[in-house]
Amino acid sequence: MPAGDLARERYVSLATFRKNGAEVRTPIWFAVVDDRLWMVTGGDSGKVKRLRNSPRVRVAPSDVRGIVHGSWREGTARIADDPQDIAHAHDMMRAKYGWQVVLLDLFSRLSGRRRRRVWLEIALP
Repeated sequence: MPAGDLARERYVSLATFRKNGAEVRTPIWFAVVDDRLWMVTGGDSGKVKRLRNSPRVRVAPSDVRGIVHGSWREGTARIADDPQDIAHAHDMMRAKYGWQVVLLDLFSRLSGRRRRRVWLEIALP
């Protein structure tokens, strides 16, 4: 099942895994680009630390509180580093979430967090 079927959702619950195998779920915004999910988060967040240990993830459609309302899908995540890919994903996030992303960008820039952002690319087989 391609990632594009999630495009209509506002949030997905992103499950990452601790070293001991315990799952940690986080609701997060995302955009679909070329049948992959793209997300932005703080570079020092727990999910990024966990992804550095294991690229294994699971995603499911959810609400803002992380309450899942669809089936879980296994995937593989990577921390993106191509500026062109990141710019395209950012454009797609702005197209999807509009003024909310503009506001998030403004606060991130003012607080200095924008430089510490990390973009995640998730492939779903």
